[in-house]
Amino acid sequence: MKLTRLKTAMLAACAALAFTSTAVAADVKATMIIYLDPSVQFFNPVVKGAQDAAAQFGVDLDVQYANNDPVRQNDLIESATVSGVDGIAVAISSSDAFDASICAAVKAGIIVIGFNNDDLEGAKGNCRQAYVGMNEFASGVELGNRMIEQFGLKEGDVVFNPREIPEASFAVARGGGIEKAMKEKGIKVETVRSGLDPAEAQNIIAQFLIANPTVKALFGTGSVTSTVGAGAIKDAGVNIPFGGFDLAVEIVNAVESGAMFATMDQQPYLQGYYPIAQIALAKKYGLTPTDVDTGQGAFLDKSRISSVKPLIGSYR
Repeated sequence: MKLTRLKTAMLAACAALAFTSTAVAADVKATMIIYLDPSVQFFNPVVKGAQDAAAQFGVDLDVQYANNDPVRQNDLIESATVSGVDGIAVAISSSDAFDASICAAVKAGIIVIGFNNDDLEGAKGNCRQAYVGMNEFASGVELGNRMIEQFGLKEGDVVFNPREIPEASFAVARGGGIEKAMKEKGIKVETVRSGLDPAEAQNIIAQFLIANPTVKALFGTGSVTSTVGAGAIKDAGVNIPFGGFDLAVEIVNAVESGAMFATMDQQPYLQGYYPIAQIALAKKYGLTPTDVDTGQGAFLDKSRISSVKPLIGSYR
């Protein structure tokens, strides 16, 4: 994706302010809504990015968690709207559940920017003014094709792609990308719901692999399945290639050791930083929010993974 002049100007402004150490007085109010709960470590860099942007651009930031409850998430969007915030940054984890509340916020004059998850139809499916995050479908296709090429997956093979929350937009998009790559080669994709509890997910994956010894490869869909996938393969006593998404210490260790082929990094710090920066720039200077693809160059294999390890939990 080529940067527009507006995006170039915005990113330059962000970069310049990133080098300043003095916080700006808060004159913009924003709410960030994360669809899971605080225990999901993936979102720690998202929150850090948002907090850094808030300090640099003068934003009074309130971070809320929906705990994977669409009703609660709608309540949080509506509460932020009623409170009169200037902007809302929200993970659009469903393509349907939040349409009405987000549109109501936009109609009330609030800047709404999606991050991390987007409506599967993008701007056509939701009133949000911009999206900051990975192109998840394209990343699924890329990971699938790289696994096919690296490990000689072929027509008639079966691969396994467990999904934490199968109906969530990230799982539909990433899983759909993997399925597209596999379908083009005549490879079948099996999937199950793994849930968000790591121990339970690892057991579900291991039991599936034991019961289906002809599976030729494993694909993680999100941070949980990608974190526990190598352990599940070991528990099942099989030797198959494994690739996934996101970053965690366990994921980096697995890639470094060769237990995992690669992971697709979506740069979560940027998913927190840019929405809050754009809300401030839109409110203060009338700059139009714009999409930012944080997944460009996201493929991390053994040759690239070690450089990001010290940054996990903060900037990566």
